[in-house]
Amino acid sequence: MMQLKESHNTVQIPLKNVVLTGHLSVPDSAKGLVLFSHGSGSSRLSPRNNFVAKVLQQKGMATLLFDLLTKKEDAVYETRFNIDLLTQRLIDTTLWVQTQKNTENLPVGYFGASTGAASAIRAAAFFGKIIKAVVSRGGRPDLAMHELPKVMAPTLLVVGGWDRMVIDLNQKAYDQLKCKKRLEIIPQASHLFEEPGKLEEVASISAKWFDRWLGEKDY
Repeated sequence: MMQLKESHNTVQIPLKNVVLTGHLSVPDSAKGLVLFSHGSGSSRLSPRNNFVAKVLQQKGMATLLFDLLTKKEDAVYETRFNIDLLTQRLIDTTLWVQTQKNTENLPVGYFGASTGAASAIRAAAFFGKIIKAVVSRGGRPDLAMHELPKVMAPTLLVVGGWDRMVIDLNQKAYDQLKCKKRLEIIPQASHLFEEPGKLEEVASISAKWFDRWLGEKDY
């Protein structure tokens, strides 16, 4: 993979009544920015999402991995599954990156993992064509069932072939999407894609999806 000059910064994201911490990486001449929405109990330090982010960076994309919850909030079990709150945090953070000098002009995409996929879907529905692409990894887009038909951004759902329950939930969600869409089932992979080479497949497919759609002015 090509090596690109990039800036990698820990950022403080000031939102209403809270400040969130994130890791922002912006390759030189970035073609777009992907915001990561983590699953319950995860954070900007998620090894799987950081692996995917690194692949995206090497493909010339900026990434922002950030904590959707503060440490105090994350300690409350119910808050981890408060999709309304997580969606609002993702929306507000998207508005924030659009005011920052090194990201304000970059087309934006979302990468949602597990329950984080629901907040990514709902935020994409909120923004309409402002969001250029969405990827869900082992996600629960079914938790945003009412918003699915409103999503305009091309959406890729990636599920492990051994994750039967989540496959069924993703199929139901896929049927509700009216945008350009794709359901990709990775053979011989479990929910977390821990099997050798499987997370690499997820990262490669995701990078191709973002590369295809982030640069599009319309779809």
